[in-house]
Amino acid sequence: MLDLLIANATLIDGTGAPARTASVGVRDGRIVVVAEHVDEDAAERIDATGLVLTPGFIDPHTHYDAQLFWDPTASPSNVHGVTTIIAGNCGFTLAPLSPGDGDYLRRMMSKVEGMPLAALEEGVDGNWETFADYLDRLDASLGVNAAFMVGHCALRRRVMGSAAVGNEATPEQLDEMVRLLHESIEAGGIGFSTTRARTHSDGDGQPVASRWATEEELLTLARAVGEHPGTQLEFASDGCLDGFDDDEVDFMIRFAAAAGRPLNWNVLTVDSHAPDRYRNQLAAMDRCRESGVEVVALTMPILVGMNMSFLNYCALNMLPDWGPILGLTPVARLACLRDPDVRAFLLERAASPEAGVFARLTGWDRYVIGDTYADPSLKGRLVADLAAERGVSAFDALLDVVIADGLRTVLWPGPTDDDDESWRLRAEAWEHPSVMIGGSDAGAHLDRMCGQPYTTQWLGDCIRGRKLTTLERAVQHLTGVPARLFGLVDRGIVAEGYHADLVLFDPETVDAGPIELVNDLPANTGRLVAPSIGVKRVWVAGVTTVRDGEPTDAQAGRVLRSGTDTRTVVPLSA
Repeated sequence: MLDLLIANATLIDGTGAPARTASVGVRDGRIVVVAEHVDEDAAERIDATGLVLTPGFIDPHTHYDAQLFWDPTASPSNVHGVTTIIAGNCGFTLAPLSPGDGDYLRRMMSKVEGMPLAALEEGVDGNWETFADYLDRLDASLGVNAAFMVGHCALRRRVMGSAAVGNEATPEQLDEMVRLLHESIEAGGIGFSTTRARTHSDGDGQPVASRWATEEELLTLARAVGEHPGTQLEFASDGCLDGFDDDEVDFMIRFAAAAGRPLNWNVLTVDSHAPDRYRNQLAAMDRCRESGVEVVALTMPILVGMNMSFLNYCALNMLPDWGPILGLTPVARLACLRDPDVRAFLLERAASPEAGVFARLTGWDRYVIGDTYADPSLKGRLVADLAAERGVSAFDALLDVVIADGLRTVLWPGPTDDDDESWRLRAEAWEHPSVMIGGSDAGAHLDRMCGQPYTTQWLGDCIRGRKLTTLERAVQHLTGVPARLFGLVDRGIVAEGYHADLVLFDPETVDAGPIELVNDLPANTGRLVAPSIGVKRVWVAGVTTVRDGEPTDAQAGRVLRSGTDTRTVVPLSA
């Protein structure tokens, strides 16, 4: 007898094969039969006529490392069909951890990944030391499957203490980092992540620990990763922001080759107004492939909903020379923003080539006013319309509203990259052999951006919107492709013997709902969320975790461990 029979579904199996009508039977958390008709009895039978059945979606770049302690469902990713997440990215993990270092790591995560410090202080006790302890704490209560990279910053801090910032490692310290990395991967870590990106600073405003590492340190740690089956590398760098120079491409080749493992980075952004950056990054991937290593760029298939504020740290701080001004006390900041010369300087610097990927934030006329206080009637107004009414520039109109609110105004940017040519280039990128869909940053930047709905929003766009790719190919991008890159054993495809991680949705309605701010984090802090539309069921290991867009209390997920739940991905040169 089957535990579950999903009958008469339109099956899209994750391989890219054409959709077909099929029934899928599940027993003991595994798919045991896939056939046009299944007559076997089942404890639960679902007639899926008119509905699409796919593998569970895999999000390859999240920062759920902290949130899973108070929210084992990984919401709202779960309601958008995500059944497996990869965390521990960009060199930022909560383990290994020295006694007394919990406060430092919490402040670092708050600064660099936008997690409310009060939520981290209340929701994450830091009552562990080893990577094994950390994984064991999570493994007993997960609503999704979760795999974790081992973060460089935590490794350095555990070995070097406060000297991890500002110093190179001694040979003895590097040996100890290698030992700890081996120990952490043996406990289940699926690889090693690091960052060299200039935007990553700790809670004290200093470059994070990994940014002080020499190349030899990175290559030594990569070689350690290569001694373990089923492992990966991941990193962030300035090349991810601005494009890669020859030295950075050479490093990526050496880094991936040292481990003999794939390397992925986040995130490839596509903007027709900056085609050189896009072409540079794809050319860098081509050069890596030609050298026999697999280096993969993650890219998002949607425009991620995000907000900005002149009161709190956000992406605006990353515009050239904006950081020191936005880092002033609120009183001094207000005075600067009132000054016409400062406004002219900010505009000039934002339009400079140094803005790089952050130039997409400079479409001031396209900004929409969010929550506002001095004049609540302005909420929802387009800045271009306000500027026309007031006879001022869009930037001046925006700043006038912000100043009247004492900096508290919430602003929703109108991206510069929503034109037809940018979308054509995105569709081109999706078919590049070294590009993978992903980069939601789920679990990070909680009150600033909402990337988690990319799965359902993209599917809706593929069916009823721009239709830039087929539904079969989109599902493959969300399932089979990341499963292959990470070597996930028996996942990412609907086939007999595979884990019964599945999504059932209505193709007529599947989509993501509107973004809203909710205060449901520990310490009553806020985050942006969006509901799913048309998601009928989500199963993890054959257990219903989402029903009609609403999560259940089921905790059928588990920690995926390297070498057991992952297999080694064969290098391109093999």
